Amino acid sequence: MSELRFDPIRKRWVIIAPERKMRPFAFCERDEAEEGECPFCEGKENLTPPETFAIGPSNREANSPGWRVRVVPNKFPALRPDINFEIGESRYFKILKGFGYHEVIIETPRHDYPLWERRIEEIRDMLIAIRERIKFFYQDVRISYVLLFGNYGRGAGASLSHPHSQIVALPIIPEIIENEVRAGRTHYLKNKRCLICDILSEELKSGKRIVTQTNGYIVWEPYASSHPFETWILPENHECDFSVLDNNELKKTASVLKETLLRINKFLKNPPFNLVLHTAYNLKYATKNEKDIVRNSYHWHFEIISRMSHIAGFEWGTGININPVSPEEAANCLREVDL
Repeated sequence: MSELRFDPIRKRWVIIAPERKMRPFAFCERDEAEEGECPFCEGKENLTPPETFAIGPSNREANSPGWRVRVVPNKFPALRPDINFEIGESRYFKILKGFGYHEVIIETPRHDYPLWERRIEEIRDMLIAIRERIKFFYQDVRISYVLLFGNYGRGAGASLSHPHSQIVALPIIPEIIENEVRAGRTHYLKNKRCLICDILSEELKSGKRIVTQTNGYIVWEPYASSHPFETWILPENHECDFSVLDNNELKKTASVLKETLLRINKFLKNPPFNLVLHTAYNLKYATKNEKDIVRNSYHWHFEIISRMSHIAGFEWGTGININPVSPEEAANCLREVDL
């Protein structure tokens, strides 16, 4: 059974999940063809747990072919909804039983179909599935935060090559999100403006780290990028919560996501990468004052991390990443890509 344990020295949560070691190819690299049929391909619905959400024809039966996007529980979950939400604490240690949700978003029926090659409508459907699952999880008072992430390519942590991402609903707010929220809150209480909005306003004036500004979105290489070609996609107008976007807005988001990944893929020649969505934490049960502050101070965004470098001893020992590519150089390279 998995557990969430709090590190009293580094002040961060860790998930201990022994069941995860049984997931496909956890400890070695093998071609999944050697293991048999891909469980995510259309027509193999019986190889996954029953779906929790799908996009397809209205007359389609659940767990049958004909879907465009399909969401299923992770077969090897880090967290599970059938575990009692219990908090334990001793003199030094705090522990939560492994309650939460861990699902897989099967982004397309096609086995070999990268994000940047898909039609905009197909990417929009994937984003609709993400939005709907976030809204569903935030109905649960025990869920504090929902993270969407995709590991694309073995070098980025993928264990199956069929295009998929994962969504994890947590009973805690992760340290990175807490830091983002805290920085935004401090800036807002002092200036009555969103920190990211103010930063982007300055960045647009110089243009050095801006890749594109299109369709109501800004594609940006952050000033203190931790990784080579770390790329953020942000709404130009302030918005804290990805789950409130309507289908028309998600189509614009899909267009910008496709273009950005095309640029990265063309310049870096198909690198493994991670895609992460940072959105507001669960405000359903927050006070009105807290809701107002978060809505005005937090700015949702996608982060794309191309896996061009590896974490080594210095990074582990200090928590400081060494990035060999400046964000100014990365932005200039991606701007000049001929689409």
